Amino acid sequence: QVQLVESGGGLVQAGGSLRLSCAASRSIFSFMDMGWYRQAPGKQRELVASIASGGSRNYADSVKGRFTISRDNAKNPVYRNTVYLQMNSLKPEDTAVYYCNAKSVGAGSIYDYWGQGTQVTVSG
Repeated sequence: QVQLVESGGGLVQAGGSLRLSCAASRSIFSFMDMGWYRQAPGKQRELVASIASGGSRNYADSVKGRFTISRDNAKNPVYRNTVYLQMNSLKPEDTAVYYCNAKSVGAGSIYDYWGQGTQVTVSG
């Protein structure tokens, strides 16, 4: 069973920064893709940023230039088990619960794993 544990959320003023971490129970290179999603009250969960096992990154238009997704750079890929989301120039509209997601492929199906979420609140 895969476990994803997020940390780093909190309360920050507009213009501030936070860094979220997602620790996986196994090497992140065992997943085809890892990402961060967020869900604000009354809204659907949306993709914020993702990084594929090959290293390509994808960002929502609303966070481009402000957020950066990265991963553990331990020498041995087996020990790389953390993905980060650096969030700069935060805006009140970034307020949401942020979830870590990992996708793996097996038997022709894609499996989604989710963390428990971490609250990010940006005060205006």
